[in-house]
Amino acid sequence: MKHRHETEIKLVVRNPKEVRWQLAELGFRPVHARHFESNYLFDFSDQRLRKSRCLLRLRFAGDRGLLTFKGAPVRSRDYKIRREIETTVEDGHRLGEILRNLGMREVFYYEKFRTIYAPRGKREVSEAPHLVYDETPVGNFLELEGPQRWIDEVARQLGYSRQEYITESYAALYRKKCLQGGKKPGNMIFSTRES
Repeated sequence: MKHRHETEIKLVVRNPKEVRWQLAELGFRPVHARHFESNYLFDFSDQRLRKSRCLLRLRFAGDRGLLTFKGAPVRSRDYKIRREIETTVEDGHRLGEILRNLGMREVFYYEKFRTIYAPRGKREVSEAPHLVYDETPVGNFLELEGPQRWIDEVARQLGYSRQEYITESYAALYRKKCLQGGKKPGNMIFSTRES
């Protein structure tokens, strides 16, 4: 079980081939190959988690289930900083059934393909700064998680400025894209899924 505060940002991927080349040049290497993730956000019918800016997420990546609670973000202009408690679960489908029986319901579902990168010399990313490459139905993003100084340095080396930092969740980015396109928000899913 992981229990800590996470500090992270997202960056829009402008050129996928160039970013992958830059990551290799900077010494980042994949430690978890590209894989499909399905994510379910749960809340009570009164939406008390959303109203308090917290979330409960059940994630499936292959046969692995992961339950995550994220607390309300700490006030920060440039970074998303929030408490995170995370644990693997043996049977995520059963856990989802338990949550529903406790009065919770799935309020948002989203899909993505994720590749996890670690800096040179790091094998495990659980406690180390790391970078993920996410392919989502609303675009491709890098997520940098680690100390603020590390985030700033890696973002700078990749050619991004602090003004390009994104602290919104994928749910918020999806809703914004739907509103811009005049589309009613639902779940963030691929129209067709490639492997």
